[in-house]
Amino acid sequence: MEKNRLLILAFGAHADDVEIGMAGTIAKLAGEGKQIGICDLTDAGLSSNGNVVLRKEEAAKAADILGVSVRTSLAFPDRGLFLKEEYIQKVAEMIRRFKPQIVFAPFLEDRHPDHGNCAKIVEEAVFSAGIRKYSTNEWNEPHRVEKIYFYMINGFHKPDFTIDITEAMDKKVAALRAYKSQFELTEESVQTPLVNDYIETVEARERMFGKLVGVTFAEGFKTKVPLVLKHDLLGEEPCGN
Repeated sequence: MEKNRLLILAFGAHADDVEIGMAGTIAKLAGEGKQIGICDLTDAGLSSNGNVVLRKEEAAKAADILGVSVRTSLAFPDRGLFLKEEYIQKVAEMIRRFKPQIVFAPFLEDRHPDHGNCAKIVEEAVFSAGIRKYSTNEWNEPHRVEKIYFYMINGFHKPDFTIDITEAMDKKVAALRAYKSQFELTEESVQTPLVNDYIETVEARERMFGKLVGVTFAEGFKTKVPLVLKHDLLGEEPCGN
């Protein structure tokens, strides 16, 4: 693989978004030797629990658990993710820098506005990154992403496709538990939806997705374009006659 090039670059509004939606997929692919990156758009400075320094430490620990090749943050303002050219340009710059084949972003339909806005910014950036005359401050060589998919954070939506993460579910849970400030209720923390069995809810969702496709655990994803199968309808490699 070309130096610095990633198979997947997954974007999230906050550190822990990507883990909630697709940590199992990341752990599975990283375990196969694939190069995976995560880019957090904000430093999550307005989160009710924890602080920026602690969140960065937790994010680094989670990335290590999953085997992520690179993790970076653009430090955009928390609750300030709006469709601004400067944000699109910075995200496009990350895409040109790491040259991912596939980009992931949060699914648009989510209770947290930052998640949907993150998706909008990333979609714009994916398009702009491939335009030869589109200028970024650095890494100006255009790069066309092959696919963009969307992972789910909050809520349960019918997936367009799933990935079996049965063997990687333990790592997903471990990565989520690395964010103690977000998912554990302590004397210093305040009540939020995240401290009330949120990880268990995510586990239940992945178990439900798994049940839909006949495995123990799966992660569900959305796509705006139809998938092309490289297998026959029986799920077997086609045989040449």
